[in-house]
Amino acid sequence: MKRRFIRKKCISLIIAMLMLLPVFCLGVSADEGQAVNVYIDGQKYTGTAMLRNSVTYVGIREFSTAMGNVSVEWDDGTKTATVKSDNLNISSKNSGSYIIANERYLWAQSGIFIISGTMYVPLRTIAKAFNADVSWNGKEFAAYVVRKPGTIASGKNYYNADDVYWLSRIISAEAGVEPFYGKVAVGTVVLNRVKSSQYPNTIYGVIFDRKFGVQFTPAANGTVYNEPNADSIIAAKLCLDGASISDRVLFFVNDAIAESSWVRDNRSYVTTIGSHNFYA
Repeated sequence: MKRRFIRKKCISLIIAMLMLLPVFCLGVSADEGQAVNVYIDGQKYTGTAMLRNSVTYVGIREFSTAMGNVSVEWDDGTKTATVKSDNLNISSKNSGSYIIANERYLWAQSGIFIISGTMYVPLRTIAKAFNADVSWNGKEFAAYVVRKPGTIASGKNYYNADDVYWLSRIISAEAGVEPFYGKVAVGTVVLNRVKSSQYPNTIYGVIFDRKFGVQFTPAANGTVYNEPNADSIIAAKLCLDGASISDRVLFFVNDAIAESSWVRDNRSYVTTIGSHNFYA
C-alpha cells in the first residue's frame, strides 16, 4: 500500500514537471515574436510590430505607408521591396543586412526576413530611412517614433568622398576575402581609432599612423592603394553611417600569420570574425 502511494506520488510529480516544461522553455526566448506597441508622433501604430532577438521589427509596407504618402513595390525576382515618394527612395532586400535610403547605407545588423509574405525590417533602421528618431520605453514595452523635418540627407551630401575612398580601401586590403561582417568590423576598428584620443583624428591619419610603428600592413606594402571591391565600399558607407560591431575594438590581427604576439598578449580579446581576432 505504501509502495503504491509512493509510486502514485512520483508519477504525479513527473506529470507536473512535464506540464511546467513548456513554460520554462518559453522563458528561454520569451521575446521571440512578442508584440510591441509602436507610436508614431504620439499616435498608436496599427500595423504589426514584434520583438525578435531583442530587436523591434515592423512590416516594411505597413510602416512605410503609415509614415507618409509613398508607393511600395515588390520585385519577386530579387525579393526586394522598394518604397518611393517624391523625395525618398528606399530599397530593402530579403536576407540582407542593410537598407538603402537615398543612396545612404543603413545597417540592419539583426537581418531582414519574410514571414507569411510580409517583409520585416528593424524599426530603428527603417525609421532612420524616413529621417525619424526612435526611443524605447521598457515599462510600457513600447517604441516611440518621432519624425524630423525634411528627408534623410542623400548619400552624395552625407558621405565625405575622401573618407569613403580611404576607408573602403583599407577594408578591402585587410578584409577583401573576409565575410561581410568582417569588413564592417575592420571599418569599426578604424573609426574607433579616429574617435580615440590615442590616435590621429582622421581616417587617413589612422591608416598611415606610424607613431608606434606600422599599424596596417597594406599602408606599408601599398595594397591600400588598390581599387576596393563593391562590398568593401558598402561596408565603408555603413560604418560611416553608424554601423559598428563594438565601440571597444581598436585592434585586429590574424594570429595564425602574425609576426608579433603583442596584441594577443597585451589587449583584451573581444571576438573572432573570419580569420581575424579583434581586441580592445
